[in-house]
Amino acid sequence: MSKQAGRAGVSAVAAMSRTLRKVSIIIPVYNESLHVEHVVQRVLDAPMSPGLVKEIIVVDDGSTDGTGEILKRFDRSVVKVIHSQLNLGKGTAIRIGLKHATGDIVVIQDGDKEYDPADIDRVIAPIVRGESRVSYGSRFLGHIEGMYLKYWLVNKLLVLAVFVLYGKRITDEATAYKAFDKTLIDQIPLTCKRFEFCPEITAKVLRRGETIAEVPISYLARTVEQGKKIRFWDAVEAFWTLLRHRF
Repeated sequence: MSKQAGRAGVSAVAAMSRTLRKVSIIIPVYNESLHVEHVVQRVLDAPMSPGLVKEIIVVDDGSTDGTGEILKRFDRSVVKVIHSQLNLGKGTAIRIGLKHATGDIVVIQDGDKEYDPADIDRVIAPIVRGESRVSYGSRFLGHIEGMYLKYWLVNKLLVLAVFVLYGKRITDEATAYKAFDKTLIDQIPLTCKRFEFCPEITAKVLRRGETIAEVPISYLARTVEQGKKIRFWDAVEAFWTLLRHRF
C-alpha cells in the first residue's frame, strides 16, 4: 500500500469516528440474578442504526443475590459495571450511571425482561433525527401483555396528572424506556432516589419547554412473585413528585 493510500485510509477512519454517535445505555439492577445476564446480552445483541455505537453501563445497586458475580462474566471493555455497596434505589443508580455516561444520547434499560432491547433503536430515533431531545417508548402505543388492571389504572392516572398539571399529552409517563440528549439531561438537577426518577424527569423536561416524542414499544409485564419491585407507595410518590415539581 502506498503512503498516500495509507493516509487516505486513516483519514477515512478518522472522519467516520467523528460522525459516529455514541448511545449510553444505563441499566440499573438490584437482585436480578435470574435475568441480568440475559438482559445484558440482549442489549449487546440489539441492532443499532448505522452511525450509532453502544456504551453499556450496568449499575449494580447493592445486590445480594449473586447479580454482581454474574456481571463479572462480561468483558469490562464492552460492559462497564459499577457496584454500589448499599441498595440506594433505582433513581440513585440512574444518577450514578449518568455520571459515567460519555455518549451523545442516553437511554434507560430495565434489568428485567419486561422491556425488549430490540426497541432501543426505535426509542432513540427521534433524537437521532433531531426531532426532539427527549423520547419515551410508549407501551400504550405498542403491545402490552400481562399488565394487571391496577397497574393499567395507575398508569392512566399518571398520564392524566401530567395533562392536568403540565398541559401536555403523553400516553406513557411511567415507561422505563426514556431517552435523552446527553447535553440536556446533564443540565437537569436530579434528586430522585427510587422510582420517582420517572415523574421527576418528566416534570423537569416539560417545565423546560421540551417536547417528549413517543414511539411504540412492546411490554411483557411480570408479577411481584416474578420479581417486580414497584409497590403501592411508589405510585403515591409518583403523583406527589409530579405535583411538587410543578410549582
